[in-house]
Amino acid sequence: MIEDCTAVILAGGGSQRMGSDKASLLLEGITLLQRVTATMRQLFPRVIVSVRELRPEIELPQVCDDPSYAGPLAGLVSGLGQITTPWAFVVACDMPFVVPKVVEQLAQRRAGCQAVVPVVQGYPQPLAAFYARNCLDAMRTHLGAGGRNSLRAVLEKLEVCYVDEAEMLAADPSLRSFFDLDTPQDVASAKSEGG
Repeated sequence: MIEDCTAVILAGGGSQRMGSDKASLLLEGITLLQRVTATMRQLFPRVIVSVRELRPEIELPQVCDDPSYAGPLAGLVSGLGQITTPWAFVVACDMPFVVPKVVEQLAQRRAGCQAVVPVVQGYPQPLAAFYARNCLDAMRTHLGAGGRNSLRAVLEKLEVCYVDEAEMLAADPSLRSFFDLDTPQDVASAKSEGG
């Protein structure tokens, strides 16, 4: 268990490219949210879900995003505002293949920084990353400034430890931890690979 951290699962997206709610999408008879939740419960003593509006079917503690803002950054700000631990591990509900060893490896890189963000194929993966609660003010300021409402933009204002994919290959040789299901084609591909 990573005791000083709360898992925050982001499940407030509009799922436009998918065409239906991703959190309740079934993969091998289990919803994406249930799959991610099961993994997070192996790693963290507390798991919360960031949603756009409260959902009675979700049994975990929920926090609602500020309706003034949209996107993953709004969900992250809501989640960080709710936690009592010094760290949050933030993961999107459409990333059902996160490998616990990868999360544990990222957790070991937190000293001296505000965020630990994996980089896969040259791209930061801010939706499977650690964030210190002390970066909440910077994120709120960024949201309120009306600039680019993106996690990647706010990372430029934080002390970030970027972890290259080469460091994660031993824990997850296929790097499936960072495969997100954005479209029906992604789901079909995941099913053909055995979920």
